[in-house]
Amino acid sequence: MKVDVLLGLQWGDEGKGKIVDVLAPRYDVVARFQGGPNAGHTLEFDGIKHVLHQIPSGIFRPKTKNIIGNGVVLDPIIFKSEIEKLSQFNLEVKSNLFISKKATLIVPTHRLLDQAYESAKGDNKIGSTLKGIGPSYQDKIGRQGLRVGDILSPNFIEKFKKLTHIHTEILDKYDITYNWSELEKSFFDAVSFLKEFNLVDSEYFINREIKNGSSILAEGAQGSLLDIDFGSYPFVTSSNTVTAGACTGLGVAPRHIGEVYGIFKAYSTRVGSGPFPTELLNEDGERLRKAGNEFGSTTGRPRRCGWIDLPSLKYSIMINGVSQLLMMKADVLNIFPEIKICTHYQLSNGKTSEEMPYELVNEKIIPVYTTLKGWETSLTNISENQMPIELTQYISFLENELSVPITLISTGPDRKQTIHR
Repeated sequence: MKVDVLLGLQWGDEGKGKIVDVLAPRYDVVARFQGGPNAGHTLEFDGIKHVLHQIPSGIFRPKTKNIIGNGVVLDPIIFKSEIEKLSQFNLEVKSNLFISKKATLIVPTHRLLDQAYESAKGDNKIGSTLKGIGPSYQDKIGRQGLRVGDILSPNFIEKFKKLTHIHTEILDKYDITYNWSELEKSFFDAVSFLKEFNLVDSEYFINREIKNGSSILAEGAQGSLLDIDFGSYPFVTSSNTVTAGACTGLGVAPRHIGEVYGIFKAYSTRVGSGPFPTELLNEDGERLRKAGNEFGSTTGRPRRCGWIDLPSLKYSIMINGVSQLLMMKADVLNIFPEIKICTHYQLSNGKTSEEMPYELVNEKIIPVYTTLKGWETSLTNISENQMPIELTQYISFLENELSVPITLISTGPDRKQTIHR
């Protein structure tokens, strides 16, 4: 069997959590391959809204094995809190969740460093979630990080103290106040809790599942335009959010990759700082934010909103090898008599381009729009053959431009509010 990959094609918040939950019944295994508690995957069903940060979104399906892969950075404190919130639902968490020993640990000083570094940037803030993601990946690349498997080591406390001592020497240069004894106690309580779970050599685990014919879905976090290599650098996350990240974040050979599901909103959003060519700083932007309830599931920050951006979508489709497109939040556009689609960029040299420029941050980009008629009607409980003609035309326009079929339309947050095409 192949490993299918599901990832976001924009700046995150595309709705990956819902889609993993919708697709999970088809898969024996759901695996997270990068990111950490900066992710916020929202699932809604049976009238209850769930937000997962580190745990794979297949956890609500009783027959699905869930893997936290080696490419993930794991905060034991947040992990413990997530599991405790799930306890009321009587899930088989301890038998269905497997955590890579090679996943990097987030220690309390990583969060403090994140806060210090972001504060020091002043007006040039990246827009970090302040969850310690960047500093933990920094330590991983610097070959001084701690990994989940280290908590089983008899000298783990010594390793922890060595790393946090390095951090506190840096923190002494910043105006950061904290109660270390409280932070340390919370961390070691959470580490003891983490030891109760299945800590595995996940690269062997997932390759055995492949060999045994299991169907596997790799679940990405953040979005392709936040990829450390291909995103709007430096306003990016600290990991590879693209399809290639599934190979390195799980230990899967490229030849095992199957379908690549690319998720995108019917419009665009972004949280935090960074370039956003189609951003609407007007009433339409505010209407999108309110209709789409565009507030970060991890930070609560209001998301910046704008029209859909095809040059950036084509870029994400290209670098990910997307084979199917899944369009989210079509219902949010119900309120607009006209809908704009950015088909090209006009650059500062006067030329028009369909490509993402290298200097996306400092390049003055003017979006070139095509306008289509809106549908101005509710999409609640409709099937594919009941879709308004204007929505069908919107989908056809996007498919023609993007050269990839749109096989799913989401018309609301609940798992039932989904049209399969």
